[in-house]
Amino acid sequence: MSFDFVFTPVEQLDHLISGLFDGAPLVVALAIAFLLGLRHASDPDHLVAVTSLVAAEDGDTRQAARLGAWWGVGHAGALVALGIPLIAFKTSLPAWLEGAAEKAVGAVILVLAVRVIYRWARPHEHLHKLRTSRQALSIGLLHGLAGTGAVVVLLIAALPTQLQSALALAVFAPMSMVSMTACTAGFAWVLTRPAIEPLYRTVLVPGLGVFGVMFGLWYAGLGI
Repeated sequence: MSFDFVFTPVEQLDHLISGLFDGAPLVVALAIAFLLGLRHASDPDHLVAVTSLVAAEDGDTRQAARLGAWWGVGHAGALVALGIPLIAFKTSLPAWLEGAAEKAVGAVILVLAVRVIYRWARPHEHLHKLRTSRQALSIGLLHGLAGTGAVVVLLIAALPTQLQSALALAVFAPMSMVSMTACTAGFAWVLTRPAIEPLYRTVLVPGLGVFGVMFGLWYAGLGI
């Protein structure tokens, strides 16, 4: 089974937004980078990671937001580390690096999804936290090197001047961090509302875990 279809809407939206970069003045380019950063958390691989993060923390909104922030810091850090040499040398991202990062992200999603299912099946068994701040930071770094994050950095690096590219990256990276924190906290808050929480505890957690396993296998190129 392929999950390519879930990436199509966001790829089309990014293509539409980034198409405005062509010939745009600096202020407009920065506004576009701002919008791309705000939208970035809605990438399918990010959303799958968010669902495992929220499920891992039992829907604790504050804890989910804290880990989401660390995840966003790692992601933004990778985008900056990746973007600076791309902008400076006007070069492209090595295919092997992006491919390796995507496989690693898929493997991490798979492991976390399996652990979420195990935790749900054994609710009274003491388990260590599924994610620490350091783990969230590390996973964010991987996400920054893989998929659409790397693509957006390439688009930013292709702006007419290095100054424009650097300023656009300086807007995009922190806004992606803000959007990931907000997305994680918002998702946890919605799932713990009284009308939704019983369904979340009994049906959605295992369902999200199974979906995470399937998605992780596909994203890592292991097949399902």
